[in-house]
Amino acid sequence: MPLLVVLLALLSCATHGANAAACDPTTGFVTVPLTDAQLPVQRPYDVPLDQRYELANGMRRMWVYCTDKPHSPTSHTKPRTEIRTVFGAAKHATTLMLHVYGGALVYYNDWTRVVDRGIYNRWFRLNVIHDVGGAGTLTVFIDGQERLRVAGRGGDLHYFKFGVYTQTAPSHLMESRWRDVRLFTKEAY
Repeated sequence: MPLLVVLLALLSCATHGANAAACDPTTGFVTVPLTDAQLPVQRPYDVPLDQRYELANGMRRMWVYCTDKPHSPTSHTKPRTEIRTVFGAAKHATTLMLHVYGGALVYYNDWTRVVDRGIYNRWFRLNVIHDVGGAGTLTVFIDGQERLRVAGRGGDLHYFKFGVYTQTAPSHLMESRWRDVRLFTKEAY
C-alpha cells in the first residue's frame, strides 16, 4: 500500500518566472500513470463542460463564477470547476485546501499559514506530499521550497482535487490554469 503520495503541478494564469527550484520533492517517488478518464471534471451542473473547462496544448484552464450552481442539483456546496483524482478525510470533507485571496495562497482561510504571496499572473510549481501511512502529515512546496507542513485530518483514502472552488468572499470570476499534473507514490522501506 502506498504510504506517500505527491501531487506535482505547474499552476498559473501567466508565464513562468525565473524562480528556480531549490529541491525536487519527487526524488525517490514513482510516477502513477494517469489517463484523462481518471481526471473527471466537476463543474456547475447546468453549464456545458466547454463553458467552464478548456484543455489546450497540455494546459488545463478552469473557471467558475460566484453565481454558478454547484456540481449537482442536490449538492449544498458552492460553485466549483475542479478535477478529482482518487487517492475527504475521516472527520472532514478535506484534509488540505489551499485558497487564494488577494494574490496570497493560504491554508484554508488561516492567515497565520500563508503559503506564498504574489501568486497572481505567474506560473509556480506546486508539490503536495501526503504521508498517509506514516506521520499523517501534509507538506506543501512552492517552486521546490517547503512552505507548509501540517497534520492530516484523518483517514487514508482521499481525493486530490485541483481547480477552482468558491470559498469565503469570492470574486465574481475565479480561474486557475494547470499543466504537467502528475501523481507519484512511494512504498514503505
